[in-house]
Amino acid sequence: MNQKQLIKARVDEQGRLVFPPEIASRFGIEPGIEIHLDEGSNEIRLLRPVTHLAKIYIEVTNLCNLDCVTCMRNVWGEPPGKMSDRAFERIFETLKGMFPLPTVFFGGYGEPLIHHKLVEWVGRIKALGARVELITNGLLLTEERSLQFIRAGLDMLWVSLDGSSPESYADVRLGSSLPQVIENLKTLRRIRYKATDIDNSKPNLGIAFVAMKDNIGDLPEVLQLGISLGAKQFSISNVLAHTPELYEQILYKRTVHSTATRLSTSIPLVNLPRMDWDNLTKDVLADIFARKYRLELAGYEVNRAVDSCPFIEQGSTAIRWDGSVCPCLPLLHTNQNYFGKQMRRSQTYSLGNILEKDLLEIWRDEKYADLRERIQRFDHSPCTFCSGCELSTDNVEDCLGNTGLACGGCLWAQGVIRCP
Repeated sequence: MNQKQLIKARVDEQGRLVFPPEIASRFGIEPGIEIHLDEGSNEIRLLRPVTHLAKIYIEVTNLCNLDCVTCMRNVWGEPPGKMSDRAFERIFETLKGMFPLPTVFFGGYGEPLIHHKLVEWVGRIKALGARVELITNGLLLTEERSLQFIRAGLDMLWVSLDGSSPESYADVRLGSSLPQVIENLKTLRRIRYKATDIDNSKPNLGIAFVAMKDNIGDLPEVLQLGISLGAKQFSISNVLAHTPELYEQILYKRTVHSTATRLSTSIPLVNLPRMDWDNLTKDVLADIFARKYRLELAGYEVNRAVDSCPFIEQGSTAIRWDGSVCPCLPLLHTNQNYFGKQMRRSQTYSLGNILEKDLLEIWRDEKYADLRERIQRFDHSPCTFCSGCELSTDNVEDCLGNTGLACGGCLWAQGVIRCP
């Protein structure tokens, strides 16, 4: 059995904490930077410095071969498009000068495999030494395309599976075919081990599942299906309710509203041990999780992710197909979602365009740096927890005086919506 490996830092004679060089480099810990600390019951967590660019999402197209009921493309009026060679070359030139190299993730609000240059671009970025991932619905993953990705060195292939039967899958991913996707993934696994002169363990397979009332019962079978196909990771998200019909499908109506109360130190702290989840304990544990307690599980806080932007935490930025640089995936496009009876409109938020400025120049701009700092502190109104007001109907301003971008209604920051 592998033992947990602890990483050692040391305190020098002046009382300064010194990190191992490889850790400092990987997390962007440089002399003179400021780092926020998150204090827990028995530990202090160091948040990644907002100066460190560690992951780049690239949306190569917003076109898709499917018409899924859960997609934000159903509620926007934006023009279709594909990333140009010039835009990619601008990204590539920036990557060539970066150390350490960030992870590059091909994905946004379209099907990346539609872009005819995707395999070439994966290979070129991989040749620089960067980690490369992408997400797909899997329908266009032919044997030839799979072999191309294997030879290009793709590290991680995420595939969206929202059902374990053809019927439940088709209810979400209209126009798709679960048997075809499964056959494509079986082929990928088979030819991966036949390829020569390359690392036959790549790409690793990840499964992304969007949970709602109609398909949550399929999740155990989806997990087993993914394992049988060789999946190493699973990313499970709630559905974002872009329409009133999808709002009736959400699984977090009570969860979001009760979480704010749990943050108060006046609420009792319940520290649960690990125990079997079975017929004897499941109802009791479900009742505890449903009540307004501050919870710890085996010493770790359950609600640690509340008011915490996952995109800032991982040091990421997102580039739209037309070159616009946005702070996160949800802000690539203007969209809407319902929470309660109120519809919230999220306006796209661009900090520049790589066709006009270098990516690192945009990243280091004072406006962008200040935005990341503010989001990491999360000085935003608690829009997801209150009943809503006239300011919470969009993300332009809030009751705390934030203007331009207000993230208080973001369900990603509450740990409700997740992306790989």
